[in-house]
Amino acid sequence: MTARDFTERDIHLALDGELPAEERAAFESWLDSNPEMKARGSRYDADGAALRAAFAGVLEEPLPARFTDMVAGKERVSRVRRSPWWQAAAAAALLAVGGAGGFAVGTRDFGFEDPAGDRLAEEAVAAHAIYASEKRHAVEVPASDKEHMQTWLSARLGLRLVAPDLTADGFQLVGGRLLPAGESKAAMLLYEDEEGNRISLFVTGDSGSNAKGTYAAQNGPTAVYWLDKGYGCAVVGSLPRERLAAVARNAYGQLVAGIAS
Repeated sequence: MTARDFTERDIHLALDGELPAEERAAFESWLDSNPEMKARGSRYDADGAALRAAFAGVLEEPLPARFTDMVAGKERVSRVRRSPWWQAAAAAALLAVGGAGGFAVGTRDFGFEDPAGDRLAEEAVAAHAIYASEKRHAVEVPASDKEHMQTWLSARLGLRLVAPDLTADGFQLVGGRLLPAGESKAAMLLYEDEEGNRISLFVTGDSGSNAKGTYAAQNGPTAVYWLDKGYGCAVVGSLPRERLAAVARNAYGQLVAGIAS
């Protein structure tokens, strides 16, 4: 088959080792007679080598179970029928915290049996990853205007929101902002300790699901979340698990008391 014409597609077949062996000699002759295609093949080969070198550390890592489940058809439909905003934000945030080394998601307590808890935790982690590292624009309303912030966010969420006092846990309120959450809205309250560690409270109205659990991204923040009493709450941070859980219990208790009052 030495008389056939080769194309750019054959260059890719050759680089991938998929060009039939009996065509290899004719292909090499075609390259020699087409300097432009030969140069293009060299560029493709160099690009492939650079990519392999860049991702050498992760090429052999096992895929996260959630991806293999998706391919096997085990993934919940609710995972893919969600707001474009938080899907994009979650992807960006997970790439930011996971880097080229990939990422993995793990759960404890109740896992992800409730799709609403899954969604709440992912939205909260995405928001935290995007805004907690901001120096000048982390919040829309600063803590110095706390009363206005609480009134404004309460009106937008449709529930009475009182910012928890976390000074006993070593955290001071930085401020808050309004965020989209699916087809609804959410409030994010940001706190900081003396060492500069930041945690966030992500609060949104909920249709009535009841769930609680934890969500963690490898090398990224952890969320402790609840769905209860008509709203959802997630406390997110990169603190040790025990400390974050203790802060979350304190914040949750105050949020419940504030909303019920």
